[in-house]
Amino acid sequence: MAFEPSCPILDHITVLDLTRVRSGPTCVRQLADWGANVLKIETPSEAGSDMGGTRDSSDFQNLQRNKRSMVLDLKSDAGKSIFLKMAETADVIVENYRPDVKHRLGIDYETIKSFNPRIVYASISGFGQDGPLSKRPGFDQIAQGMGGLMSITGAPGQGPMRVGIPIADLTAGGFAAQGVLLALLGREKTGEGQWVQTSLLQAQIAMLDFQATRWLMDSEVPPQAGNNHPTSIPTGVFETSDGFINIAAVGQHIWKRFKEEVGDSRLDDEMFETRDSRSENRDLLGELINENMKKDSSKNWIKRLNAAGVPSGEINTIDKVFSNEQVRHLGIARDMNSIERGAVQVVGQPIIMSNADPSIQRPPPGKGEHSREILAEYGYSDAEIDAFANKGVI
Repeated sequence: MAFEPSCPILDHITVLDLTRVRSGPTCVRQLADWGANVLKIETPSEAGSDMGGTRDSSDFQNLQRNKRSMVLDLKSDAGKSIFLKMAETADVIVENYRPDVKHRLGIDYETIKSFNPRIVYASISGFGQDGPLSKRPGFDQIAQGMGGLMSITGAPGQGPMRVGIPIADLTAGGFAAQGVLLALLGREKTGEGQWVQTSLLQAQIAMLDFQATRWLMDSEVPPQAGNNHPTSIPTGVFETSDGFINIAAVGQHIWKRFKEEVGDSRLDDEMFETRDSRSENRDLLGELINENMKKDSSKNWIKRLNAAGVPSGEINTIDKVFSNEQVRHLGIARDMNSIERGAVQVVGQPIIMSNADPSIQRPPPGKGEHSREILAEYGYSDAEIDAFANKGVI
């Protein structure tokens, strides 16, 4: 099937969204932006902080777009019955409760699978669905520490350092979305869905990548390296006459180009001749590079080095990121007409496809805004819906 640009690839997929805070909504946002019919299920007592801040916060606005919202008391018999009816025809359920909650509510994977074997059920937890630490409460910074990231982030000798984004939450959500899409593809072959699981801890360890394999394969515990690349020297932050820039003069060919452009004969010393020797003498090398970089401005060095085939770039504050001409060209800042805030911009998808475009069809919904609309779609009469409302089920 050939898609027209902006065609919602996932518009045939219905997602029941039970998520809160960040990792779960991040997963569902990936599906919603590509057109999935996302029904966001909120409990009557749900606090704003449980959902990523107040509804008018930039965080909530960015996370909860392209969804319809209904309020449903899953602890009540009627609420649970409604959810199970919705699950009969749903394609995907995403939740990031504590591992035991879904079982206590009676809406776990095995229960849903018993009457809808096609269901793809995604669970995100702090530390896994089972195991000795599975009942611990999960939080991004805890996972950053336990998963090793904080031990390799920051300057040597200054103690562990968290990164500036909730990277465990975000990557767990991204991996969960990937798992959902894989399970949907698998369902085309087998006719059956499956239970997709990930955790903040697993996601964080996966993101260690080559730093993790330094230990697994070579029994080497990576240290903190600050702004220097752990293994490819010189790659890092260097001071110019008016600020700082990033330079990646890696590999013998690029290192040679860098030396030629800088024009300092001291860089030809044998102590900087090979990758290993540059790594051994990284501090002295860094001092020499900084001394030379201070002779010209950031703008000029970036222009000179890139023209010479040496990767170099600005170190932007967030405002300058979005004023960058290439960022504007890529269009990752997307327009949205928010209920609470009017015309705003949010962060779009980082994926470009030739025959489809992720779009923002809906701003984040008001709490329970679509409860009656959704229940009517599932065959409930106006009288039944009124009764649910009177009993506090919706």
